[in-house]
Amino acid sequence: MARGLDGDWQVHRTGGFLPPMIGVRKHIEGDRGSTSLGPLPGVPFDVVGNELRYRGPFSGFVDTVEPSSEGYRGRALAFGREIGTFRLVRRAPSR
Repeated sequence: MARGLDGDWQVHRTGGFLPPMIGVRKHIEGDRGSTSLGPLPGVPFDVVGNELRYRGPFSGFVDTVEPSSEGYRGRALAFGREIGTFRLVRRAPSR
């Protein structure tokens, strides 16, 4: 699934305990990526199948994603428990 995930994505909260996702985006290249908020540095993750597994101090967090008509829909998990849902919408290329 990693090939289809390559690129830049805008994250939209759809439910659960996640805060509003204004300015949150994901950048994915192959088996690695990061989640960023505005100009802040991104939190790195590894792409393993349909999972985005966060590294370092965030290693208990995993996003699972599956294709949808608008991009991908996902579930945010903290230590195996769902804490929210979101969708990924491909960002338009910068000009």
